Amino acid sequence: MTQHDPHAHIRIVLVETSHSGNIGAAARAMKNMGLSNLYLVNPASFPDEASYARSSGASEILDRATVVDTLDEAIADCVLVMGTSARGRKVPWPVIPPTDCAERAAEQAGNGEVALVFGRENSGLSNEELQRCHYHIHIPSNPDYSSLNLAMAVQVICYEVRMHHLKMLDAQGEEAALRPVLQPGDDGWDIKAASVNDVEGFFGHLEDVLVDIDFHRRENPRQLMTRLRRLFQRAHLDQMEINILRGILTAVQKSAGGADRRPEAEQEQE
Repeated sequence: MTQHDPHAHIRIVLVETSHSGNIGAAARAMKNMGLSNLYLVNPASFPDEASYARSSGASEILDRATVVDTLDEAIADCVLVMGTSARGRKVPWPVIPPTDCAERAAEQAGNGEVALVFGRENSGLSNEELQRCHYHIHIPSNPDYSSLNLAMAVQVICYEVRMHHLKMLDAQGEEAALRPVLQPGDDGWDIKAASVNDVEGFFGHLEDVLVDIDFHRRENPRQLMTRLRRLFQRAHLDQMEINILRGILTAVQKSAGGADRRPEAEQEQE
């Protein structure tokens, strides 16, 4: 990570985790999304074999994990603390979704340390612990089955942090990971888009072949070529794809005993 990467100032805090395998799975989720600062508050068992086994290659995060006795120790130097909460409160508290959590974390990471806090597997964070948080994070899961595994919850939040970071880089022209590659002309496509002339040559060749094999009659065209044209136009063909299709048409013509009526220059190019 670079010095200016906000991920370097965002820590994941797990409070009194009872199953050490969940610590390893959370570390894996963190590494997937580019986070590396893990704080453990009074874990039942750590380090141990189960946590490292479940980390699946994220052992360096476990090696560097900070273990403390209380949540206050884990967040003492932080400028922003946000804790996950699945239940409403008698005294309303600022509640934000994961996307807003990621945005606020990135904003404040430039000012100091940010903590994203996750509670116990069976009971979450206590009221007292939630009151240490500036915001409560609510993951809008299915209300009929809202319980998330600890590592799943960590993955959701870390994913949103990662996505926000990539969007910021993309806006600065430094990252193309979020840009789709759908058709010729998009960054990452390997062949140039076919020109209008290329495509029209293909349609003419296609019609000739369909006539040769008695599938199409020019004097009674119906809407066959119109619909085929619509089909292939939707595909946004590139130059290589045009060449492949025309090679297939040529092979069909030869097999059917028809003549290749394309200009000699086009045949030589193929």
